Amino acid sequence: MPIKREDDFEKRREHLKGLSEQKLKERFWELTEEVVDPLIDLAKSHTSASIERSVLLRMGFNSIDAKAIVNQVINADLLGKGAGHVVYKVAQKEDRPIKEVGLDIGKEKYSKDELRKLFTGGGK
Repeated sequence: MPIKREDDFEKRREHLKGLSEQKLKERFWELTEEVVDPLIDLAKSHTSASIERSVLLRMGFNSIDAKAIVNQVINADLLGKGAGHVVYKVAQKEDRPIKEVGLDIGKEKYSKDELRKLFTGGGK
């Protein structure tokens, strides 16, 4: 026996009935922000090695180099700062191209302490 669904569309849309097209759009974006804002907050405070490798890939590094860079960032206990951010901060401090700096980080040319100093007042 098929299940019959009660159609309650009219009842559910009652609070939206009097809104203009513009007001509906505004309401849509308000609700969208309510849903997305917690995700953005979560993304600011949570990351993973996989996410950071993906960021580095988009910065122009290949997957092998990205993995090496992320491993060094993890060893320096800076994953929460973002691997791309670490690379950028070193490049900015040394006035060198991002690609060169990232490759050097992956090749362990920077100590954990050197990388950590960037975020404890020792960098630019």
